[in-house]
Amino acid sequence: MSKLVDALINANLVPLKPYESARRLFSGGQDWLNANESPFANPYEIDDSHFNRYPSCQPSGVINGYARYAGVETSQLIVTRGADEGIELLIRTFCTPGEDRILICPPTYGMYAISAETCDVGIERVPLKPDFNLDVDGICAVDNVNLIFICAPNNPTGTQVKAADVERILEHFEDRALVVMDEAYIEFDMANTWATKFSQYSNLVVLRTLSKAFALAGLRCGFTLANEEIIQALMKVIAPYPIPEPVAQIVTQALSEENVGRMREQVSYLNNERDALRTALGALPGVTLMGDVKANYILFRHPQSSDIMQYLVSEGMLIRDQSKQLNLQHCLRVTVGNAEQNQRLLSLLNTFFQQTGAQS
Repeated sequence: MSKLVDALINANLVPLKPYESARRLFSGGQDWLNANESPFANPYEIDDSHFNRYPSCQPSGVINGYARYAGVETSQLIVTRGADEGIELLIRTFCTPGEDRILICPPTYGMYAISAETCDVGIERVPLKPDFNLDVDGICAVDNVNLIFICAPNNPTGTQVKAADVERILEHFEDRALVVMDEAYIEFDMANTWATKFSQYSNLVVLRTLSKAFALAGLRCGFTLANEEIIQALMKVIAPYPIPEPVAQIVTQALSEENVGRMREQVSYLNNERDALRTALGALPGVTLMGDVKANYILFRHPQSSDIMQYLVSEGMLIRDQSKQLNLQHCLRVTVGNAEQNQRLLSLLNTFFQQTGAQS
């Protein structure tokens, strides 16, 4: 680091390590089963006649379409550059740097902590129980946090949270903190959404994304849903033009009745593939299945996880090593791909176990 950078960089950023996505760690790969992306690439049309103009901050086609899809009022949502921007907006809006804290429940999605650290906001950690349920007593015992992030379904465990647990947390922190339900994978477990509960809980926030079930990770489009007062506060912080015009056009198309129906068909396909893949993985020597199947990925443990990872990378197959996460030693997470990708993964794993002589 240069002397100028050393002198000017925010002190809280010095120890921070960037988010370790596979796009940063690996230069190539034939099959990307590491980032919980959809294997589908759906067609859309683009009109370039307005590219010379700045886009709308909150495009009406996007806002109206997603409000209709989610069953909320247009005043109850804001569209952002992926759910990641929603996380950061919440922290920037409702936490004072150097003073306030958020609460997270590891093992969970890493961007809650990274966004807090970059904003110089403290982090209180209340780990999940051994069965991956929330430690509600531990959460409610924490004072002076402004935001509580709960990933539901949780990444990387694939588990859902108990409604009674969330209700207790919402009620306990009613006048003290916002409870943020991250529903990035909710289309794989739609019966458990919290987006219908805003009239009951004034401190409830829901994060959504189009990156997973809608197969639009490349667009970076997400949504924050909450009561109008919370949304209006976030509007004070969001950038003037967060959603590019091509993104708004594609998202508006994706939210049509026809394309929502297509998304649901693709989710059904992936759920079937997930169940078959999980059964096959569970039959492999030394594999212990972890968590649940409420999303489009599978978590498993194997004592040779590092060797498995290295072998798959050498064969152009990328999955995600979760061993650095709390209580997930030797755990790997695999995204559910299409039938061909899943079969290739199983074939490579069988070859690895044959070569290493692994026993059941």
